[in-house]
Amino acid sequence: MKAVLQRVLSASVSVDGEIVGKCGQGLFVLLGVIEGDTSLDAQILAKKVCELRIFCDENDKMNLSLLQVGGQMLVVSNFTLGADCTHGRRPSFTSAMEPEGANALYEEFVSLCRAQGVSAETGVFGADMRITQTDDGPVTILLDSKELGRKKA
Repeated sequence: MKAVLQRVLSASVSVDGEIVGKCGQGLFVLLGVIEGDTSLDAQILAKKVCELRIFCDENDKMNLSLLQVGGQMLVVSNFTLGADCTHGRRPSFTSAMEPEGANALYEEFVSLCRAQGVSAETGVFGADMRITQTDDGPVTILLDSKELGRKKA
């Protein structure tokens, strides 16, 4: 499972011109589910995302987590995070998990974040979405559950 985290002041996602999910200060998360991912990947990634200290404290040091600042989260599924660009000029997406399994793990990730106390909204799985966000920093972090799983998350 791969995630792109962007620290935001606000973010929203629309489908057919209607806002379906939004957040205030917190994280905008693009989540890609990769073939072979399991519930363990969702658990590892959810814990890391919620506890990662990328928000500033009173001394302007990145020392606080999403949980500590009471931040919100907007999570949008993104199969293109599984792109393989090693051959030719057109990406291959064969490593992205099939939609039914990917949606289940996407929903599990969101549920795990909510269970930790994070207010989390979502886009619409598989829909053509439009995203609007106001970045904070900018701070952008890439996470891969397989890399995190090799270490203590």
